[in-house]
Amino acid sequence: MDALEELVALLDLEPLEVNLFRGVSWKDDRPRVFGGQVLGQALVAAVRTVEGKSVHSLHAYFLRPGDPSVPIIYEVDRIRDGKSFTTRRVVAIQHGEAIFNLQASFHVEEEGLDHQAPMPEAPPPESLPSAEELQPPPVEGRLWRELPIDMRYVDGPPWERPASPGARQLVWIRANGELPDDPLLHACVVAYASDYSLLGSALIPHGRTHFDETIMMASLDHAMWFHRPFRADEWLLYSQTSPSASGGRGLAYGGIFRRDGTLAVSVVQEGLIRPVDPAKLTHFYKS
Repeated sequence: MDALEELVALLDLEPLEVNLFRGVSWKDDRPRVFGGQVLGQALVAAVRTVEGKSVHSLHAYFLRPGDPSVPIIYEVDRIRDGKSFTTRRVVAIQHGEAIFNLQASFHVEEEGLDHQAPMPEAPPPESLPSAEELQPPPVEGRLWRELPIDMRYVDGPPWERPASPGARQLVWIRANGELPDDPLLHACVVAYASDYSLLGSALIPHGRTHFDETIMMASLDHAMWFHRPFRADEWLLYSQTSPSASGGRGLAYGGIFRRDGTLAVSVVQEGLIRPVDPAKLTHFYKS
């Protein structure tokens, strides 16, 4: 089973009861569950309880570090079923405690006004090396090995860039293989991928990266708006900027564009960015 097949299997939650699902994690040596995984799985749980509508937005909070050695239980609350909009709340639970909370809204297809921001100029992804080919510094687990998402940095790898105040980070992304023709699965895969590199844009003005052992980073909250159809197995340009970092937190904006220039998804994430003693890093999450 290759990395993308394994990701699709991870997103195929086991139904336990009405509104109750179980998911598992990557089998590797990560000390905690990757945030994109629990985000994608929680969205799958919500999707499984909705018919005839597509997800248009989600808002999520990372509450506690997930334990990759045990399953995650996803409990869905069917808050509202309306004619145009449906709302779901999902709580991810481990060891009797909530580790993640998501609220998602679904909308029937409608016609309306249409405008968007332009896509930044970028070289074609085929001209750039993949993240796996760049030989980054050693990291925990399998984040940079057998990636289910093909990532290509437009401006070179972040660990080789100088400090650049106000700089934008551009990353081409796509599923590392072909996916079934299920728009909701494509939305869940992009939700998973959206957590890979976004918070790192808050370090660019300081010339730092998430490979820096003196920096502790963790996702705190994550929001997405799905504007237009897309395929996660076709190239998407992820344009990322950070308007602010202060008080041990950083904020990052992301726009995900189809290759034809269409804005498909908007993303905003705030994360913990805190100086830390490397000796204490493996025992630290947030407090």
